[in-house]
Amino acid sequence: MARRTTDKQAGTWSSGPVTLADVAKLSGVSPVTVSRVINTPDLVKPKTLEAVRQVIERTGYVPNLLAGGLASKKTKLVAAIVPSVASTMFAETIEGLNAELVASDYQLLLGLSGYEPGRELELIRTILARRPDGIILTGISHLKQSRAMLMGAGMPIVEIWDSTPSPLDTAVGFSHAAVGRLVAAHLLQKGYDRYAQIGANDPRATDRRSGFAEGLHGVAEVELPATPTNTPASFSDGRRAMAELLDKGSGRIAVFCSSDVVAHGALAEAHSRGCRIPEDVAVVGFGDFEFAASTFPPLTTVRVDRRAIGTIAAQAMLARLAGDHSQNGMIEVGFEIMRRSTT
Repeated sequence: MARRTTDKQAGTWSSGPVTLADVAKLSGVSPVTVSRVINTPDLVKPKTLEAVRQVIERTGYVPNLLAGGLASKKTKLVAAIVPSVASTMFAETIEGLNAELVASDYQLLLGLSGYEPGRELELIRTILARRPDGIILTGISHLKQSRAMLMGAGMPIVEIWDSTPSPLDTAVGFSHAAVGRLVAAHLLQKGYDRYAQIGANDPRATDRRSGFAEGLHGVAEVELPATPTNTPASFSDGRRAMAELLDKGSGRIAVFCSSDVVAHGALAEAHSRGCRIPEDVAVVGFGDFEFAASTFPPLTTVRVDRRAIGTIAAQAMLARLAGDHSQNGMIEVGFEIMRRSTT
């Protein structure tokens, strides 16, 4: 078995991590004093404080916060599981989460589920084994095994990006079906001949599609491209799907897309065919990404404050960690249609 050796002057190590006991030995103080330097420096004499800090710097010692946290039952870690960081949709939410948590001396542990419930299950199992103080989940659809583990963990849980009357603990989000209904009402005012939806098949996009169909009920059927769309859907998916819709029928068509990226692709395909926007083809996106107001013509879309979802979720988590249960339940965030020139 490898044995660590120390050089008191150089502070070099042959193998293994530097421990609190090593720092104590090199500093000529007790392990308790080193612990006080790290956790309660105001209780340590200035000369001793400086000496121990110099050894910590020289050796590169990193305190074992997990070991310290076990005594107080706090790890100062909050885990979040999101589908992806490639999309602006979730990246800004993560930024809001992180900024709020860091300001309160918590660190964010991030897991990527890739829109797969099975992957979320494995992440939950792995993350809970590391005993975070709380966990944040994207969406409200979880496998039965995931729910059982989460409820058995006895820790604060915040679900984001969706609305439900019965969250696991606390939820921060909005009704995606209501988004679809709002878009349907907006487009029906324009009197198009055909109505279609292009986009991904994740639970939230599916709920928006269902709401869109509900809003059109009794007036028109929702057309869908025959070729399945990827999740997350891309610019090329939007362009291909729009081509399919334009090829299979005639008449003025209004298209609701699952994201602004998809809508941008659909808009590009309509332009390439000489369609007039919005006279022949109307396009509505979702997300109000930074580029949405700069497409040609500017894209009508549904705006959601993505960063605010993260900020509010972090605030709810911090309140629960502080023992405040007043925010338990559903916290609704708003959305609105940004009416621009594509409708």
